[in-house]
Amino acid sequence: MSSKILVVAEHDGAKLNASTLKVVACAGKVAGASIDVAVLAADASAVAQQAAAVTGIAKVVVVENPANQEPLAAVYAPQVAKLATAGGYTHVFGPSTTFGKDVMPRVAALLGVSQVSDVMAVEGPHVFKRPVYAGNAILTVEVPADAPVVATVRVASFEAAALGGSAPVEKASVDVALPAHTRFVSRSGATTGRPDLQAASRVVSGGRALGSADNFKLIYALADKLGAAVGASRAAVDAGYVPNDLQVGQTGKIIAPELYFAIGISGAIQHMTGIKDARTIVAINKDAEAPIFESADIGLVGDLFQIVPELEKALG
Repeated sequence: MSSKILVVAEHDGAKLNASTLKVVACAGKVAGASIDVAVLAADASAVAQQAAAVTGIAKVVVVENPANQEPLAAVYAPQVAKLATAGGYTHVFGPSTTFGKDVMPRVAALLGVSQVSDVMAVEGPHVFKRPVYAGNAILTVEVPADAPVVATVRVASFEAAALGGSAPVEKASVDVALPAHTRFVSRSGATTGRPDLQAASRVVSGGRALGSADNFKLIYALADKLGAAVGASRAAVDAGYVPNDLQVGQTGKIIAPELYFAIGISGAIQHMTGIKDARTIVAINKDAEAPIFESADIGLVGDLFQIVPELEKALG
């Protein structure tokens, strides 16, 4: 039985999120699969063209509806489920981001199947690996071959699919009743100008050792010099130094940057779960016995209040 995979694109209405490229890469691990990307939006023209440039996909399926102006899971899910059924898709994949964790369980429920969460490796069309116990064990999951497979992809486990393709873009008409009980009211969020934490190639994170929200300015300054995103340990978030959307770790964001600075972070297992796929980890901590040094590629033992300003100055 051949596999036909529908990847649900994550975007902001103008730009395709990098998570989608990683989901396509995961889908490409299913041997012989045909991969389509679904773009749901009020006006999908810009995002559809970006999606069409992703290598390895057969086509981009566009669903335009004024109701898709905002990515509401309650509105997206019925349309994705209808697309999956009408298009004869055997698999529906989405990213294991806030967006995917919101939308995909609803899609699975509408299709009457159990979701496979946090796919980190593909063993076959219906066999996947996913982390459990904070990443300390890997579970192999086999799902029924006679039902659609709905899964979220652990984007930190895959390299982004390359660009340079030219897939055709097709508009689809989805005749399905959309719920009226959920509606968009407003959006609020800090505009920092820094890269998105889950997509950034460089991340600078601070921990409880910073001591205060004011001292966290050291982290922001270094991040700006590096063109990096800012993260934090749970301890720093719980202490009120930064908002919780910056939390990295088991109960925060799972990331895989090329370069990760852990400053004043001890390296508790819950935090390390969130950065285990980082390519290079640089740790700065005054405690030479801190667990973070067991995983760091580069370790600096010393006072972060001296080291970080010197590092920032050296960067020019």
